[in-house]
Amino acid sequence: MANKDLRKKFSIKKVFRGTQAILGERQHLREVLRSIQKAKIPAERKQSEKRTLAHLIKVRTQELNQINPGWDKKFKKAGNPKTTGKELFRLALNLPKDDYLLARILTEHANAPAELLKLFVHHPYTAVRENVARHPRTLPELLAELADDENEPLWFLVACNPSTPQDLRDRLRERMQRQSSR
Repeated sequence: MANKDLRKKFSIKKVFRGTQAILGERQHLREVLRSIQKAKIPAERKQSEKRTLAHLIKVRTQELNQINPGWDKKFKKAGNPKTTGKELFRLALNLPKDDYLLARILTEHANAPAELLKLFVHHPYTAVRENVARHPRTLPELLAELADDENEPLWFLVACNPSTPQDLRDRLRERMQRQSSR
């Protein structure tokens, strides 16, 4: 009886399967497909497993494209070090709210312009806000806002950001010393 109640408790909770999870699943399926291709198993079974895996990979690709059409092309562009700030900003403007992985990649990019980083300062995903707090192109007023957020310890990342104004850096150093002396 207790096990049944436990299963029910977890089956009610909706699990968010964002682009990070779906991409991870697809990459894992591709690895399994590669291992099947090398496996010494009967040809008929091998073909059956390859078809099944290819179908599952196709389904994951469709899921990514359902969240953000042309996802693979956008992901490749966002991860390319030669992509310009203007192109990155265009990707960010059209980014669906549920595409957390592409938001992370965009905010990590060395060419990310300040305008792009400003779009993500209040993003629901912590890793995206952390990227904004550490990015050297983040505007000083946004760094101050992130440092003053009492709900998250982003102030430490702001303190280490080379673009943080000296007065804010001094204030954060005092904060750090107060916390370490407790």
